Amino acid sequence: MTNETFPRLFPVLPGITSPTRVEIVKLETIHKGFMDFTRQTLRHERFGGDMTPVIEREICHRGHAVAVVLYDPARDVLLMIEQFRAGALAAKKDPWLLEFVAGMVKPDEVAAEVAARETEEEAGCTPRDLQHIFTMMPSPGGCTEIVEIFFGYVDTEGLGGLHGLEEEVEDIRVHLVPADLAIAQMDANRITSGFTLLGLAWFARHHAALKAGLAENALQG
Repeated sequence: MTNETFPRLFPVLPGITSPTRVEIVKLETIHKGFMDFTRQTLRHERFGGDMTPVIEREICHRGHAVAVVLYDPARDVLLMIEQFRAGALAAKKDPWLLEFVAGMVKPDEVAAEVAARETEEEAGCTPRDLQHIFTMMPSPGGCTEIVEIFFGYVDTEGLGGLHGLEEEVEDIRVHLVPADLAIAQMDANRITSGFTLLGLAWFARHHAALKAGLAENALQG
């Protein structure tokens, strides 16, 4: 058994004190593959100060990823991609999703550099003024995945077509989506991808400033 504490850098809300203690009773690897799975047997501190009974939780180890909101203010379009997603298929949703460029970050890589590389591989262009806007966990109840979302400007002149790495069996189609149409698709519940929804919500809130080329103001607001 191991005892761990998690001192908070920031409270959940100002002035709020949250539990910090976790006791790991047992940790097992139950599958290794495209994604690894472990089973955690643990107890954690309750809000009242006592500890929970021992519980078991299966965890999917997905790793670290990036996504990139790519915008051309001159044409007022977002560069988005369409590709097949096996998870959506398993959930009985349409598996061809409209998303932002995204990719996995290896342990020795810098997230911003991966964001730029994935933009080149999946969309055939190089972003400029690349800035971090969010760090999020898509499914913290059972998955370790952390996604860093970036924003960058692009020149979409001549862009489009099919992209992706053959060795990774990527089949990616680039779409240049008018900004208002992308926001309308979000509002109409036509965007399934979580990181894309979050990126689009941020973009919609700052569209006017970004169109005027005021990315710094949007990033601070």
